[in-house]
Amino acid sequence: MELLLFLIGGRVYTWIEILWRGYTHWSMFTLGGVCFVLMGLLNEYKIPWHWCLLRQAVVSAVIITVFEFFAGCVVNLWLGWGVWDYSGLPFNLYGQICLYFSLIWMPLSVVGIVLDDWIRYLMYLWLRKYIPWMQERERPRYRIV
Repeated sequence: MELLLFLIGGRVYTWIEILWRGYTHWSMFTLGGVCFVLMGLLNEYKIPWHWCLLRQAVVSAVIITVFEFFAGCVVNLWLGWGVWDYSGLPFNLYGQICLYFSLIWMPLSVVGIVLDDWIRYLMYLWLRKYIPWMQERERPRYRIV
């Protein structure tokens, strides 16, 4: 399941990046896939369902920002690939992350969390036909605040 979500997350992230700035890099597929899987695993194992969607999105945005920072340090600073540079934006850290994009991750995380939950639920319904003894799965439901 996580492999499928990794592929979906990587593809969606590269599409967003192409729409946003007109191009992407293969490393962004990897980063997007990892972040999408982590975002989805939060409410699967660590964050209870009763947490509101906004709270989940904040935690997810922090995790994405941390991963973006470390990925940026590797691909931009260490390897020198120059995939992105936020040096010209205010409140940046070594040009790898900035407050502006960290805040953008919050609404995108809401979309990602809901997308992940529904993909998992629909896959469960499909698999349930072939594996009837599977553990019951709750239909996704959310509180915004």
